[in-house]
Amino acid sequence: MIVPVNRSVARNGFVDVALSERSLAQLRDLCDHVLAGLAAVSARGSRATAVLAAGSANDRARGAEFVASRLGLPLYRIDLDQVVSKYIGETEKNLERLFGEAERAGAVLFFDEADALLGKRSEVKDAHDRYANIEISCLLQRIEAYAGLVILATNSSYDSDGSDDGVARRRTHVVHFDPS
Repeated sequence: MIVPVNRSVARNGFVDVALSERSLAQLRDLCDHVLAGLAAVSARGSRATAVLAAGSANDRARGAEFVASRLGLPLYRIDLDQVVSKYIGETEKNLERLFGEAERAGAVLFFDEADALLGKRSEVKDAHDRYANIEISCLLQRIEAYAGLVILATNSSYDSDGSDDGVARRRTHVVHFDPS
């Protein structure tokens, strides 16, 4: 079974995105970083991980579409509910399929509502905690190995002090949107 991925090609161009100048400048910086990495392709790829924080869900989605459009790459919007499984080992298999398909397509991965990924992993009190932490660790490892751009969106105003150390180490950009 293929992991459900909403394949959507970005529609918004550089001019028609209605975001604040601050947000647009941060998105342009992100694009410039990725384009510079693509121009100087190394053995480890042109990896980048961005966090789109606060604002409305529409702003974050438009921001991801803007970036993919500017880069000329397809945008894969990932619904974590469709990836995470209650069965042991299935989440890891789903992630492997998802990232494999995205790598073949050269897609920008957009994890909308990724708040669960951005928070600190929990203290292990039982087997459920242990497997939840393993799943997040697996996802963070796949994000790190992905040779393209991964965008994590959150409702919060994203403070790297409150995020998991693994995410903070992997993130290259944070784009803040104005509150709705």
